Amino acid sequence: MAYRYKTEGVCSVYIDLEMDGNVVKEVEFHGGCNGNLQGISSLVKGMTYEEIKDRLDGIRCGFKQTSCPDQLVRAIEEAMVNN
Repeated sequence: MAYRYKTEGVCSVYIDLEMDGNVVKEVEFHGGCNGNLQGISSLVKGMTYEEIKDRLDGIRCGFKQTSCPDQLVRAIEEAMVNN
């Protein structure tokens, strides 16, 4: 399933996901720190939601209450509920 998530409180604007059940097949961040987000996208390919949540949930960026990795967890949660 393909899903687009509108981020909140971070530099990236949205996240495009491609999932197969609870497994992430593709991730593309739009906006934000390009190199870091390409790295995160590459690292999470083939991982399950549970694995990603265990590693990325709650990460903060500076003084922000969230981060792009944390927003990725939210994006996957929303995609799984809405599809």
